[in-house]
Amino acid sequence: MTLAAPLWLLLLLPLAALFWRERRLKEHDAALRLPQNNAHYGGTTWRTGAHRWLMPMRWAALGCLVVAMARPQKTWVQEKVKADAIDIVLTLDISPSMLSRDFEPDRLAVAKRVAIDFVEKRPHDRIGLVAFSAEAFTQCPLTTDRRVVQAFIRELQTGRLEDGTAIGMGLATAVNRLKDSPSRSKIVILLTDGENNAGYISPLQAAEIAQSLGVRVYTVGIGTEGIVMSPARRLPDNTYAYAPRYMTFDTELLRQIAQMTEGKYYRAYSEADLKDIYDEIDRLEKTKIEVSTVRRTTDYFHWLIGVAVVLLSLEILGRWWILRTVTM
Repeated sequence: MTLAAPLWLLLLLPLAALFWRERRLKEHDAALRLPQNNAHYGGTTWRTGAHRWLMPMRWAALGCLVVAMARPQKTWVQEKVKADAIDIVLTLDISPSMLSRDFEPDRLAVAKRVAIDFVEKRPHDRIGLVAFSAEAFTQCPLTTDRRVVQAFIRELQTGRLEDGTAIGMGLATAVNRLKDSPSRSKIVILLTDGENNAGYISPLQAAEIAQSLGVRVYTVGIGTEGIVMSPARRLPDNTYAYAPRYMTFDTELLRQIAQMTEGKYYRAYSEADLKDIYDEIDRLEKTKIEVSTVRRTTDYFHWLIGVAVVLLSLEILGRWWILRTVTM
């Protein structure tokens, strides 16, 4: 709530009250007031009690009028956002090797955590989610509902598909989600921790499809090379037995995919590295936003005038009719 004009007139009310008090004292010395109806001397009636409220009502009415002259109002601000949105498909490797424990607690948990933070920063973009191991599937189609995407990311887990790493299948599935997109900027963020060893579409074939459709691919390699505690075999209860394994990585393949599609290749050896990578992609792929602001003002002075009119009416009614006195 704001005021359109200052309340300096309110400062005159105390001066007016002092002037009125001095005048009433002088009149009181020279006048004798008799009530309209006789009352018992020395007694107190409802009329004498009510009479004390007449002047406060007048001053309250004047105060309301002064505040009304200052025009109290409330301003409503409405923002209309026009965004040249970007379509993004997050493509995450969920093969068993993503459970390797060179990250805390494992690679997949960290990848999910950082991806959720990335989605939170993109309120105007459409984001989809593709998961892959030896096969690939769309976990979430393109949507502007960040909460839905984040919920699907949290649900990702290994063991739903056959073991393996089909990078080409994952990329082709992501590109398929973008092929009919009307957006002028379409990107895929592909995260994996290993070499392509499955799938009937090769990574380079998928990259050629992305290139022909104008899809830019950012490839992210996660994990360290060398001896790592990693799942060695799947147990009957669908958990994994861990053992030290020598992990390899096809850096050249991911770099080639990024170059073919005018994207960029990144390498993450820690959670901090992965956060920095997503932050850089966030800066590179900025959404153009136009914000138009509409202001609407609602005045409330008429309510104060209404209160003042009611108070003055009651004061006049009481003074000259119900509580009328005769001055002698």
